[in-house]
Amino acid sequence: MSTTVVKTGTEGKTWGGGNDPLKASYGKMMMWFFIVSDALTFSGFLAAYGFSRFKFIDSWPIADEVFTHVPFLHGQELPMIYVAFMTFVLIMSSVTMVLAVDAGHHMNKAKVTIYMFLTIIGGIIFLGSQAWEWKTFIQGDYGAIQTNGGRILQFVDTDGNRVALKDFVVAEPTDRVAHERKNGLWYVQEGTLPTYTLSEVIHGLESHENILVRTQTLTESGHKTVLSRGESLQKLKKDGKAVVEGANLVVNEYGAPLFADFFFFITGFHGFHVFSGILINIIIFFNVIVGTYERRGSYEMVEKVGLYWHFVDLVWVFVFTFFYLV
Repeated sequence: MSTTVVKTGTEGKTWGGGNDPLKASYGKMMMWFFIVSDALTFSGFLAAYGFSRFKFIDSWPIADEVFTHVPFLHGQELPMIYVAFMTFVLIMSSVTMVLAVDAGHHMNKAKVTIYMFLTIIGGIIFLGSQAWEWKTFIQGDYGAIQTNGGRILQFVDTDGNRVALKDFVVAEPTDRVAHERKNGLWYVQEGTLPTYTLSEVIHGLESHENILVRTQTLTESGHKTVLSRGESLQKLKKDGKAVVEGANLVVNEYGAPLFADFFFFITGFHGFHVFSGILINIIIFFNVIVGTYERRGSYEMVEKVGLYWHFVDLVWVFVFTFFYLV
């Protein structure tokens, strides 16, 4: 009869458990769990964006025509320049966070303080730039006409360059005001009235022979179809429904309204992450100043918030690629 010996010690075991599984603290493990789950969330959003774009490829806005603005340089077409600047700032803030974590490993309080401060400044610049970009996108730049079928008609000159409504339409005096809940139809409040009416746009098009209508239909070369002079007037008079200025969750002067929906939702969701990261970084920054982690003998909290900040930066790289480059 054999006797089975049960070892109660830790010898011979592959993993003995304890407080540091995989040589990572509980806080780091939980941060990684959060990052993985959040990455799956963003992946779902971007996958939905990709499917929608290829389904409505003929009406999808061209990024080089949408994101052309730079602060203090009004009237100049500089596609993607400011978005590239925003991306550079966010990536550099990730670099300063790496330096802060490294300084923490060396217990260098002064350097941790400096690099944390630079990281916070980078995040604030990015978030402010994103707010400015939202404002510009909502206001619009050129204006367009929405057809009865929900399509968008834009205006170009004979060289194919975009033309704004203000360049060829003259607003006529009118006494019309927007409906409010307190008058007109009950429980109905009309949005901001456009600068011009459909009839004014038609009259302006008739008065400028060098202005043509561009539809959302793509040609074999991948460019949007530009109608002839006669076709432009006929299309506007027959199918024109309303004037569209800017973009919101209902209409979008640049193309498919779904593009604006995804833009506001995904960039807004990412902006919320950046905002949360800035607040957390500020809290950690003041803890560093008062010497909290110096007394603990470890700057691990800086490393944990650094993981989150790197994740936010990495997500933006994918958002930047999907919305602006592809």
